[in-house]
Amino acid sequence: MRDVLVADNSASSAIPVFGVTAATLEDRLSALPPAAANWANAQDFKGKGGSALSVPDAEGNICAVLIGLDTDGAHAEFAAGALASLGGGDYRLADGFEDRDKAALAFALSSYRFDAYRTNSARPRPRLLYGTAEEADALGIVLDGVKLARDLVNTPANDLGPAELAETTRALFVENGGEAAITVGDDLLAAGFPLVHAVGAGSARAPRLIDCRWGDAAHPAITLVGKGVVFDTGGLDIKPSSSMLLMKKDMGGAANVLGLASMIIAAQLPVRLRVIIPAVENAIGGDAFRPGDIFRSRNGLTVEIGNTDAEGRLVLADALALADEERPDLLVDMATLTGAARVALGPDLPPFYTHDEALAADIARHAEAANDPLWRLPLWKPYARYLDSRTADINNVNQTGAGFAGSITAALFLSRFVENTPSWAHFDIFAWTPAERPGRPTGGEAQAIRALYAYLCEKYRR
Repeated sequence: MRDVLVADNSASSAIPVFGVTAATLEDRLSALPPAAANWANAQDFKGKGGSALSVPDAEGNICAVLIGLDTDGAHAEFAAGALASLGGGDYRLADGFEDRDKAALAFALSSYRFDAYRTNSARPRPRLLYGTAEEADALGIVLDGVKLARDLVNTPANDLGPAELAETTRALFVENGGEAAITVGDDLLAAGFPLVHAVGAGSARAPRLIDCRWGDAAHPAITLVGKGVVFDTGGLDIKPSSSMLLMKKDMGGAANVLGLASMIIAAQLPVRLRVIIPAVENAIGGDAFRPGDIFRSRNGLTVEIGNTDAEGRLVLADALALADEERPDLLVDMATLTGAARVALGPDLPPFYTHDEALAADIARHAEAANDPLWRLPLWKPYARYLDSRTADINNVNQTGAGFAGSITAALFLSRFVENTPSWAHFDIFAWTPAERPGRPTGGEAQAIRALYAYLCEKYRR
């Protein structure tokens, strides 16, 4: 996506792009050649948000592009993503955009294509002349992180198993001067990760616990934990086929954590970064874990398995317990954890949970500013009783039988494995865009990481 932005301040030969609304359209057309106005009227262009129209001059050459900014919410500049739907050529942002940086971001985000598995997919792409080299590079850091997250989510599970996810993570850190430790298969038991081992035991592809570090140990400690379930059949509590169709994206938490990590590393933020990813496939086999099984987790709590399709919180439990032992300054976990979150807030608005009021306010502020939507839900302790078990310390699913508060109870389950860290936030993301719109093409999606990166830059940038 970075390649569609060209640092160039002259922009004299580029086609101008104007942002318009129903209220400003007439004035804009009056300033263009009559042929442009005639064409816009013939096409019944009204300035609807996310619409784009190339208009000609008297010779029939494109003289401008109109982008409709009338939207039903804030961040009208994101409508500039519609520019990515045009043919090849060089464009520049002209009048009508209050926030040109956000418009450029929306265009670049909309330009993403996952063509790795398509034959002869090359086609002309529009480019946007944007700012200075420094400005383009700063935006490129964000775009590279988003692209990494989207690419990982979009890659099919036959090519992205636990080993491949581990190698991608290792390469990101080692190639940038960091370090990586990967625990594989039965070694997970000796290393104290029984839940990660249990979830991955049914697959022919051995589970892994990936633990990577980067940065100066004297800097503030930031730990990111991502759910890395490369494919989720549901295990013995098997999903119906319709529910399995998108399960390649069940490692979306890990993908987004790696996207955020790449931003932090590229920006050289003065932090001690740690990334922990339990990478497993929840498959059906002779060694698959069963409903009713009980396992002792890394922090000592015994967990009864009420449903093998609630595996993500199990692998996160061991990973969070490991992270919590170090008591980092900030601990963030991300996971495609519950369908209940989608029922409550839909695919575009992930919930997050934290006891840290200052952190919650900062995250909400940056989420709004970055148009990276997030909504805080409560860690409502009275619902913890839904996870009671008659035979173990805790059950991995709601035992009331009514399915109440699924996202909240999942977050409460995870909170039992964060005992020492003062500032922790859990993000229950979808990692997928089901219906394309400006800035968000259909497919794997980066959620929360642009907001978190902006927060970390504000807090830690020198």
